Amino acid sequence: MGIDADRRSRLVDLRNELTELRAEAIAAEASAKELIAAVDPAHRESAANVVHYRAVRSRDLRDLQPRLSAEGLSSLGRMESGVLANLDSVIRIINDALGEAEPDLEEGEIDWGGGKEALALNAAALLGGEPDDRSTRIMVTMPSTATTDTEFVERCAAVGMDLARINCAHDGPDEWRAMAANVRAANAKVRIAMDLAGPKLRTGPIAPGPQVVKFRPTRDQVGTVRVPARFWLGQAPARTDVTEQAPVTDPGWIAARNVGDIVTLDDTRGRFRELRVLQVASTGVLVAGDRTVYLTPGTTVWCDDEQTAIGELPAVAQSLRVFRGDTITLTADMAPAIPTDDGRHRIGCSLPEVFGAIEVGHRVYFDDGKIESVVTRVEPDTVVVGVTRAALNGTKLKAEKGINLPDTALPMPALTDEDIDALGSVVDLADMVNLSFVRGPEDVADLQRRLDNRAASDLGVVIKIETVAGFSALPETLLQLMRTRRIGVMIARGDLAVEAGFERLAEVQEEILWLCEAAHVPVIWATEVLDSLADRGLPTRAEVTDAAAGERAECVMLNKGPHIVEAIEALTDILARMKGHIDKKRPLLKRLGAWDSGL
Repeated sequence: MGIDADRRSRLVDLRNELTELRAEAIAAEASAKELIAAVDPAHRESAANVVHYRAVRSRDLRDLQPRLSAEGLSSLGRMESGVLANLDSVIRIINDALGEAEPDLEEGEIDWGGGKEALALNAAALLGGEPDDRSTRIMVTMPSTATTDTEFVERCAAVGMDLARINCAHDGPDEWRAMAANVRAANAKVRIAMDLAGPKLRTGPIAPGPQVVKFRPTRDQVGTVRVPARFWLGQAPARTDVTEQAPVTDPGWIAARNVGDIVTLDDTRGRFRELRVLQVASTGVLVAGDRTVYLTPGTTVWCDDEQTAIGELPAVAQSLRVFRGDTITLTADMAPAIPTDDGRHRIGCSLPEVFGAIEVGHRVYFDDGKIESVVTRVEPDTVVVGVTRAALNGTKLKAEKGINLPDTALPMPALTDEDIDALGSVVDLADMVNLSFVRGPEDVADLQRRLDNRAASDLGVVIKIETVAGFSALPETLLQLMRTRRIGVMIARGDLAVEAGFERLAEVQEEILWLCEAAHVPVIWATEVLDSLADRGLPTRAEVTDAAAGERAECVMLNKGPHIVEAIEALTDILARMKGHIDKKRPLLKRLGAWDSGL
């Protein structure tokens, strides 16, 4: 039975548009011929496919898609794994409906099944094989205590950790080696990833405040003391539930104390305070009182006729309280900043390269975007910014807080001198290296050259996408990355959210997932996954949904925290449940038993 003239006309128009798209994809492959030829042979078809995908997605297909669906054809919404094969499949169906000859499938063209298989092989090569109960692996950041706490590492491995992450921004070579040894001993199948810190753009130091310590009781809503102020005069013993302490200058004074003694003092404000001795240890005495106490070095402490004095105390860490409308002057001089209350702040900037690259009008974000500002003046060694967003009652800006420059191209490599020094340990200990703050293919090429020089070209390489520049250059960066056999991409959503804007993060992370699927490159879903559960033992509802969305990646990364073992268990369960429901962008129609009993 033939088709009517109107439908024939529609199908011919659709075929022409698809044929044009296909021609653009082939032309893009021809233009990138040298780049494609340079990748590892195992990635060559994948490299061509990601070039095809970029070319096709450079067009707005939203008008084409509903017209394809109206004719019962694929809307191209799931073409990532095999772009040409998807286009050719639709063109064939149209030709069949029109009763015309089918096009020949180009030699070497990768189809949807082949693309899915290539991604699975690449994921297994980098991350290890799929766990039995889920398709997504779990990477866990090792805390410093993993150097000695073998039981903790064993528990992580036992409940679902597939990869251990060692952050080279913390600790040192000896500690990294100890962590790696404990991971290998816990489970030889657990792979080790080591993060290179990259360039750290942070605020400079702030002048320390006074040496003072405050102890206060806990009161109820009407002011009645429920828990007295308790602290140790001297040093708290190793086993105690009270860790607050104030050193004293005379150990002999401690030795003369007994439970029930009354200790008196005039605190820093001149307030008389009376404290009762609750416990005596060799290093200190535990005292308690119903009034708030402020102590500074030299404060005299009495018991009967015997006295001692408070010893040296750590200085109080200060901050700048920043309000909307204030100005902040960033300086190349890293001298400690002096807090002010007049709305004109001054603080150091850790990277001198900033001052030659930043321009008036560029955005500057502080402390994960808590403070937003715009550059109003640039001088050789200073940059003045006007604050456009801060909390209504002011936002504290502390030393060593991150600075993000989403509009500024910094003339500096992703590898710092410290990273280059750490590479020796990484090559010796790790299965893969995570390269931070990648901005373009040249950063990846630099790392690849250095690994080649160390005869370590077989080391897995993961690039962390955490800046707008890195996201924008991702297609070219992937082609450079694909010169290495074992590769992956980490979506580092912390800095990326600050730079791209929180409202755009969801869109950006989706686009990274799509592009990496087209390249058949495994993705690690990272930053703040189940953080509330890891930190406080209870997740938020939004965190559970976010963790479930991680099923679309090949790996999900957890950060450290006191409840991290529970977080691993929860994530294992979430990912296992989601395995039967979603595969990348494709919903899986697993049989639903939720409504078997009826309404």
